[in-house]
Amino acid sequence: MKGVYVLILRLDNDTNIHTGSFGELHLKKGFYAYVGSALGAGGFKRVTRHFNVASGINRTRKWHIDHLLPRSEVACAILMPTEEALECKVARVLGQFSEGIEGFGCTDCGCPAHLFFSKADFRDNITRECNELTGNESIIINPHM
Repeated sequence: MKGVYVLILRLDNDTNIHTGSFGELHLKKGFYAYVGSALGAGGFKRVTRHFNVASGINRTRKWHIDHLLPRSEVACAILMPTEEALECKVARVLGQFSEGIEGFGCTDCGCPAHLFFSKADFRDNITRECNELTGNESIIINPHM
């Protein structure tokens, strides 16, 4: 299965992370949403890879998000099965009600950000927006199941 996904992460404390070429980044305590594409051959296996990076099973740091995952708790992943390249549309919608982390996760497109911050848990709002965007029910998966 292929599509677009949003990882919902929680940071319990303010933290600094070094993200390779992106450099040093200060992140505040709260919730983060990372928008990614799973339209390639592996499809949503990319989400499993993210879960494995977060848990320490996979230590490879390939993308910006790989540097944040081990420092945060993955609350869930919202999967939007689709053949359409909706990643940037989802990012634009999230940018309307949350704070974008400029330049994070969007080096291969023209978006200002693919990582978004909120002090409060915003997963219900994100799920509702994703469902509206695709016209389908999103699939919510928990890494601890």
